[in-house]
Amino acid sequence: MTSDRRTFAIISHPDAGKTTLTEKLLLTGGAIHLAGEVKARGQARRARSDWMKIEQQRGISVTSSVMTFERDGITFNLLDTPGHEDFSEDTYRTLTAVDSAIMVIDAAKGIEPQTRKLFEVCRLRSVPIITFVNKVDREGRPVFELLDEIADMLALDVSPQMYPVGMGGEFQGILDFESGEVVVPEGPSKEFKGKRVADFDLPEDIAENVELAQIGYPEFDLEAYRNGDLTPVYFGSALKNFGVTELIEAIAKYAPPPRPQPAGEEQIAPDHDEVTGFIFKVQANMDPNHRDRIAFMRQVSGTFKRGMKLTPSGLGKPVAIHSPILFFAQDREVADTAEPGDIIGIPNHGTLRVGDTLSEKNQVRFTGLPNFAPEILRRVALVDPTKTKQLRKALDDLSEEGVIQVFYPEIGGQWIIGVVGQLQLDVLISRLSAEYKVEAKLEASPFATARWIKGDEKAMAEFEKFNLSNLAKDRDGDLVFMAKSPWDVNYQEEKNPELTFSATKER
Repeated sequence: MTSDRRTFAIISHPDAGKTTLTEKLLLTGGAIHLAGEVKARGQARRARSDWMKIEQQRGISVTSSVMTFERDGITFNLLDTPGHEDFSEDTYRTLTAVDSAIMVIDAAKGIEPQTRKLFEVCRLRSVPIITFVNKVDREGRPVFELLDEIADMLALDVSPQMYPVGMGGEFQGILDFESGEVVVPEGPSKEFKGKRVADFDLPEDIAENVELAQIGYPEFDLEAYRNGDLTPVYFGSALKNFGVTELIEAIAKYAPPPRPQPAGEEQIAPDHDEVTGFIFKVQANMDPNHRDRIAFMRQVSGTFKRGMKLTPSGLGKPVAIHSPILFFAQDREVADTAEPGDIIGIPNHGTLRVGDTLSEKNQVRFTGLPNFAPEILRRVALVDPTKTKQLRKALDDLSEEGVIQVFYPEIGGQWIIGVVGQLQLDVLISRLSAEYKVEAKLEASPFATARWIKGDEKAMAEFEKFNLSNLAKDRDGDLVFMAKSPWDVNYQEEKNPELTFSATKER
């Protein structure tokens, strides 16, 4: 029975309050005893879920990490997604490993571009979404305006489950439709400390709106929600603890248990007769004292036991997994068993890569983890030329993690790195220096984009002969056409109809 697992992610625009909400969910779930508020001064307790130095400086979640907590007999696996738009690839892959998501929206700003982009990814996989309208203790937009915007922009049915009693300076609490109680703020900080009032005297205009909200929008329908057609909407303030408990309870009650995962034509269900899973993320140097690398595996089926042998599809020979890790906030615990829906951290020295399938019989291949063509290409130049070997090792590591892509030109010595967004370049330089002691500069590259090329041998050989100076290999050894402009890509596609030039590469 795996119905006691809930594996979910939180998606939002930067600054909508995702990190604070993550902290409060962990706190309410008992996983951490002190939520390190992101803006905390003095001792500067940085948010627990934000790992690397650059994140602490910028206050955004750059790496997706995993937090596991238990509450009322249910195990929650919360996958943190990088909130910044430049990390769409890493975020995309993380969303392939979850069964549902919470969408956080700022009450003053409504749906922002990044939220929409992440929502589209969820829609591709029909991931069910619960909406949390955050920061209602501050001035925000009218409730109906927010609800209608979600419905219109995302083409979803919305079903409000709560209603804020005033916002900003007039905020008096939040009415929970199910219990009919109002959760109210207490003390000088106006936080929610557990006080619920059953016979709250609602102001007349609010009472009318509540009635409208309950009549004017569809009732919650479990099937429509699980198909990704309807979203229940909760209101609250993560900072002041409003709505957090209701959110955890909604995930426990409504969010789907582990779902079957696509493997080519078939779907592998949780009760499949062997242990299977796929690597959706690799993270190097989680512990700076040890050059460790951890591959994150989403378990799809079977009961995993420590020491078990699994075969990675990229390697072909079985590997014994002696020290798997389950994640409890920042403390790593060695796990003895894991069930479908769980995320297992597997320490390794570069044998496991994003997109690998792990299984007992090596007959399953999970599909749907893409690489995207980079939109920014740069050359890497070393400040100290004697460190070539260290640079190659660092670039290999970081490309394995999916932070960057590396291209090795067929002619000329300078390696080219490709990224989807600018911030990844800052992360690269910062990590080269901090983790690998390599000082490097990025220089302009003559290329604007890259395409993976496929075709029959003869056509490929012909193409290579004429375009050698524009060709490179990626780290899998696949041939890549480095284009100077989008026009260049179109020109080559017309000239070589027997070849395919692809902007994504499925692992």
